[in-house]
Amino acid sequence: MQVSDTDTIDKGQSKIFSNPVMIKESSNTRSAICTLFEGSYHYGLAALANSLYSQGFAGDIYAGYRGQLPPWATKAQANELLLWKGGVTLPVNEDLSIHFLPLQTDYHLTNYKPDFMLELWDGPARGVAQLFYLDPDIIVDTRWSFFSEWVKFGVAVCEDINSPLPVNHPRRKAWRKYFSEHGIDLNFKEATYANGGFVGVKAEDKGFLITWKLIQEKMAMEIGGLGVSQFGNAVSMSKVTTQPHYYFSKTDQDALNAAIEAWDGEASFVGKEGMGFIAGAALLPHAIGKSKPWNRNALKMAFQGSPPRRIDHCYWQNVKGPIVLYPSLYHTQKQAAHKIAALIGRFYKRS
Repeated sequence: MQVSDTDTIDKGQSKIFSNPVMIKESSNTRSAICTLFEGSYHYGLAALANSLYSQGFAGDIYAGYRGQLPPWATKAQANELLLWKGGVTLPVNEDLSIHFLPLQTDYHLTNYKPDFMLELWDGPARGVAQLFYLDPDIIVDTRWSFFSEWVKFGVAVCEDINSPLPVNHPRRKAWRKYFSEHGIDLNFKEATYANGGFVGVKAEDKGFLITWKLIQEKMAMEIGGLGVSQFGNAVSMSKVTTQPHYYFSKTDQDALNAAIEAWDGEASFVGKEGMGFIAGAALLPHAIGKSKPWNRNALKMAFQGSPPRRIDHCYWQNVKGPIVLYPSLYHTQKQAAHKIAALIGRFYKRS
């Protein structure tokens, strides 16, 4: 994946990479996207890719995955130049490629983010100037050039719905105590608590990923390993899944925020509106929780007092291409159901 500097591919290789199935030639201004998925999250990946393209992104998306390739990726071709065992590339069009990278790790995928980004910078995405991780249940809803500008100001992150955590919040105090016992000093910077679903890093800030990875490895000793997560398919029950106020109950997200305090560089926050958690100009609507746009029954949820969310509308606006996820009639029916559900929501909403 990517390296810590901005080295470019040598001239001999650049001719090979002109093939649309190969990796595009690197430059010191290019950015790349990465995500991690398994199971039905491939629906989210396709919509994410479509939204990136519609907002002006051109280049490479690196998708680490477990299980089977998505049914919409059957035309993906083996690509030895990825330097990744089993890696295949789907050229979506002339401007966009998705590289599917099978993973060999016992980590829960949510805890694999810094490792994956570092592996990309040292391998398939070497030489790119900026690397962005996005969860596959996110939609990009503003021009891509904004993100390329944003990441120049520091590690780019969005405020979480459970933010803020003030300087003496029990969770922050517990982090400081725990990590100081493991030789890592945390220095409070601000009360904002970041969501782990989006992280943007420029090459000069690669050290942040190294710090985040180290923090997670130290955290692993406390939570029972990085196969443990707050999500439903974690490998075992633990304090992470049974105690919501446990200071590592959000695993990778808690480690991300501790890393922001341990690292000596800058982080650049966007507020809760960034992921659509409150009203405002959303950049990256995020489907947090178990209800995902691709498995949500809009009418049923509306009659239960939960009208369609912004992320639901954004998802269905981004499934028609360039990756086509559903038959046209099915898509039309879904959009009609969302309009009716939104109308119901104007009169009936859970308080």
